[in-house]
Amino acid sequence: MNKLISNRILQHLSFWALAFYILYKVFATSTEVLKIDILYTSVFILTLLPGIYLNLVLLIPRILGKQNFILYGVLLSVIALASAELNYIVFSRLIDYILPGYYFISYYEYVDLLKFTTALLSATTLLKLSKGWFLLRDAETRLARVEKENTESRLLALKSQLNPHFLFNSLSGIYNLVLKQSPETPKVVLRFSDFLRHILYEADGERVNLSEELAAMTDYVELQRIRSGKEVQIILNTHGEPGNYKIAPMLLLPLLENSFKHGIKGATSHAFARFDFYIDTKGFFKAILVNNRGIVDEPLTKYGGIGLKNLKQRLELLYPGKYALEIIETETEYKVELKVPLDEKN
Repeated sequence: MNKLISNRILQHLSFWALAFYILYKVFATSTEVLKIDILYTSVFILTLLPGIYLNLVLLIPRILGKQNFILYGVLLSVIALASAELNYIVFSRLIDYILPGYYFISYYEYVDLLKFTTALLSATTLLKLSKGWFLLRDAETRLARVEKENTESRLLALKSQLNPHFLFNSLSGIYNLVLKQSPETPKVVLRFSDFLRHILYEADGERVNLSEELAAMTDYVELQRIRSGKEVQIILNTHGEPGNYKIAPMLLLPLLENSFKHGIKGATSHAFARFDFYIDTKGFFKAILVNNRGIVDEPLTKYGGIGLKNLKQRLELLYPGKYALEIIETETEYKVELKVPLDEKN
C-alpha cells in the first residue's frame, strides 16, 4: 500500500487499467475479446483524459486545496460538460479520420456521456484526496514518532543531569558528617542507600507510583532533618491517600533541595521548612513548600540553578499546558506551589 501511494506512475497505470477494464465490459459487443471493442474503449478514455488531468493538476491543488469549494464545483461542472462534448464530437465527426474503416459512431446520448464523465471525475477526485489523506496520516505518524523519540531523549538527558546533581549534594553532606564524626552518620548512609535505590530502580520510568515517590521524598526530608540538627523545625504532612495514582518521578526533589540549600542552610536563627502534599479526589497533586529565607554563606556557582531549571523543562515535556508552578518570594520566606495532574494505574 505504501509503495502504491508513493509511486505516481504505478497509481495512474493501475487506475486506468481498472477504468479500461470496467468500460470495456460495458462497451463490449461480444463475450469474445474483439479488436473493435478495445479500440472503441481506448478512444473513449482518451477523450476524457484532458478534463481529468486538468482537474488533478490544476483544480484540486490550486482551488480545492485552498478550500474554495464553490469555485471548484463550478469549474468541475464546466470540465464535465466540456469532456462530454469532446467525446460526442470525436465519435460524431472525427472518428472516421482517426480510425477510417471502423465506422464508429456515438452510441450514447449527451446525458449518458455526462454521466460517464462525472463518474470518472468523481472517482479521480476521491482517489486524489484519499492519497493526500494517507500521506498526511503517514507524515503525522512519522512526526509523532520523531517527537516521542526526541521527548524521551530529552527526558533521559534531564534525568541523567538530575541524578549527578543530587548525588553531588548528598555526598557532600555525608562527607561533612564524617568529618564531624557524627553518630548520625550510619543512619544517614542507610537512608541515602534507600533513597538511591528508588532513583536507580523505581524512578526510571515516565511515571511511578505516587505512594513510592512520596515515601522516597520522605526519606530525603529525614536525611536532611538529621543533617540540619534538632534546632531546625521541619514539618512534612501528606493530605489525602495516594491510592492508585501515578506521577512523574523526582518532580519534588529539586524543590526540596532548594528549601534546604538556600533556606535552612543559610539561616542564622529560627530556621524552618514546611512541606504539605495534597492529593485531591479530582486526580490532582499539589505541593506547597515554605521555608525561611536564609543568608547563603557561599556564592551560588554555575551549578546552583540546575535543579529548578531542570524541573521546569521536565514539566513542559511531561505536562504541557496542564501544570502550575508558582514561586513566591518575600523578605522572610520562600514559597513554592506545584500542581500536576495524576495518572491512574492501568
